[in-house]
Amino acid sequence: MDSIDWPGSFILKTSVQTDLFASKAPLSWAIASGGVVYTAQIPIDNRGQVVEGGIEAQSKQVMDNLMSTLHSAGVGADAVLQVLIYVTDRDYLKTFNGIYSEYFQSPYPNRAAMVVAGLAREEMLVELVVYAAAQQ
Repeated sequence: MDSIDWPGSFILKTSVQTDLFASKAPLSWAIASGGVVYTAQIPIDNRGQVVEGGIEAQSKQVMDNLMSTLHSAGVGADAVLQVLIYVTDRDYLKTFNGIYSEYFQSPYPNRAAMVVAGLAREEMLVELVVYAAAQQ
């Protein structure tokens, strides 16, 4: 992890190095700060391509990307505190929920789901924003 130090003795944020595709966009796949891991996940493969196969394939990919990122941060699914789910069709939530339930056990993370008109890449059907407890 790379650290950004401010004058004084505290660290503002630490970049979590992942195995995910190195995006050309100005972003980090995950940042840790103040005991929290902040991450957003999209359904891309290791070449940076949005996976084909509809909402089921994209849901699996976005959850696999999340688990890989959590592993890189030194935590597991049980560290996830909150998940914000964005889908482009209300009907996708049933499929997403079925896949989501394969990755988490009770007590489940707090979560909210939003139906949006579109995501950054037109072919994307789902995106996540996740907050997890970081290893101290």
